[in-house]
Amino acid sequence: MTESDGRRRSAAASRAAASPAAARNELSRTLTYRLRRSGSTGALDVLRTAAATLVGAVSADIWCAVMLDPATFLDTGGEHEHGFPQRVMPRLFEIEHTEQAGVDNIRALATRSTPASLLSRSSGGRMDDSVYYRDVLRPLDLADELRVLLRDGSRTWGLLVLCRHKDSPPFTAAEVALAGAFSTPATLELRRSLLVSGIDRGDVPDAAGLVVLDARHEVRLVTATAERWLDLVQEFHPAAGLRHPLALTALVSRASAAAPGVQVQSRAISHTGTWITLSAWRERSGGDGGEMLTYVSLAASSSDELTPIVLDAYGLTPRERQVAQQVLMGHSTTEAAARLHMAEYTLQDHLRQVFSKAGVRSRREFTGDLFRRFYLPHLEAAPLTKDGRMRSE
Repeated sequence: MTESDGRRRSAAASRAAASPAAARNELSRTLTYRLRRSGSTGALDVLRTAAATLVGAVSADIWCAVMLDPATFLDTGGEHEHGFPQRVMPRLFEIEHTEQAGVDNIRALATRSTPASLLSRSSGGRMDDSVYYRDVLRPLDLADELRVLLRDGSRTWGLLVLCRHKDSPPFTAAEVALAGAFSTPATLELRRSLLVSGIDRGDVPDAAGLVVLDARHEVRLVTATAERWLDLVQEFHPAAGLRHPLALTALVSRASAAAPGVQVQSRAISHTGTWITLSAWRERSGGDGGEMLTYVSLAASSSDELTPIVLDAYGLTPRERQVAQQVLMGHSTTEAAARLHMAEYTLQDHLRQVFSKAGVRSRREFTGDLFRRFYLPHLEAAPLTKDGRMRSE
């Protein structure tokens, strides 16, 4: 760390400690200004800008920003230019998604009341007890890691990860608090970005692609269509020799924990705005005595898969989602109120909240200008399950 870096870090920490509210508001304004000035609306652009804004106030030696599938917590893209070196990523994903180990595992963080967590604090100062610290951080001479969930209610859309070397000053309580407060505006911008782009079918493959990997997660086969799908994943990393996105590695790691034949899925938004469904499962080639292989299919997400994602991206409550579904199915206020067993004036109150969160003024705008881009004609399906997916017939 240079002397200028030290002064910059000290100044940022002092500002955060002196006036937490002012620092939080300044960070939020900075994020909004940078996004409006750049005109960037893609999810990856928003995520990169949010991460860079936070790192400008809470410095880090290694940092990355990851988009997550809110139903599975699997990586679906992100910014890795300043992140972990490729050599530790297989073990990192194994801990995160196969073993699901560690006090600050994504799934553990999602159950906590605060979005920011510092590993040294979560482990009670017993860093050597953490397999994540022993196998990922310590080999890189990293002393601590700060994780910030980008979540809205129970739905987690992304993760910011900041690490400091052992010769850098430790994260302060004020910095952790500032990072936690920044989660709210960053999550709002990320959710908005998922709704901005429509679907351009001319820019995406018209069929499913297939990837086959061996037990070491080495690629044995990748079809030309799968290559096209993988190129569309919103992920940036300069790692030498990394041929495919880390989103694929994360999915395969999670599939390793599932029984043979059990399918694991994640959904990612592409550079064109198309949603991609990645499905992975393991099975033996050539029968019981064959080699265990992992198969991954990639295809455009179906409309029933997208319904809960888009409704959640608007930040709707469970009751508001039910009202939105009735509107999208074309039911009148009287019909919708009867179906949901509520008074008409109560339904109208919910509907006003839906329109406000969606940024529209009428039913016509809601059903046409916004949702038609996401191809959601199949809302007659059964209601959402507790994890946000459409319940099968």
